[in-house]
Amino acid sequence: MTERQTDIRPGKKARARAFIAIGLFVALLAGLFIWQPDNLYLWIKALHIIAVMSWMAALLYMPRLFIYHTDAAPGSQQSETFKMMEERLLKVIMNPAMMITWVLGLYLAWSVYGFQGGWLHAKLLLVVLLTGVHVMFSRAVRTFARDENTRSARYWRLMNEAPTLLMILIVIMAVVKPF
Repeated sequence: MTERQTDIRPGKKARARAFIAIGLFVALLAGLFIWQPDNLYLWIKALHIIAVMSWMAALLYMPRLFIYHTDAAPGSQQSETFKMMEERLLKVIMNPAMMITWVLGLYLAWSVYGFQGGWLHAKLLLVVLLTGVHVMFSRAVRTFARDENTRSARYWRLMNEAPTLLMILIVIMAVVKPF
């Protein structure tokens, strides 16, 4: 009998790989702070962008899972598969990427800009709103896990747009710095 991705063993392997990746990321970051290269700012900025991309990928994918999960009968194999996918996406990608994004972003805001600038304050407010979307999706994962979702697929299609709109505004604040 072949092993399925929803079995416990592949989940443990995925979790172990994620912890190794996070450990390497933290080790790289620590190494950069010890080494103190002349372009440390660029290294931190690059790692921040990588974390943001990972976080956004998860935030854009999660509601798509919810849309399909809504159509699956509670307790069905399909529903159980979606539960596993949602949990792994949340714990292995979404949460770590959000934490790294926040830590590196706050470091850059403090070390480069001293938390000054209207554009930076607007960007931080938008990132707080994006974090609120993250929290809402996290709660939805737990709701789906209990087979208690009451939201329609249409609702999740609309919620799929929230991270996109916030991302567009955040990028405009970071690049254009309009005020």
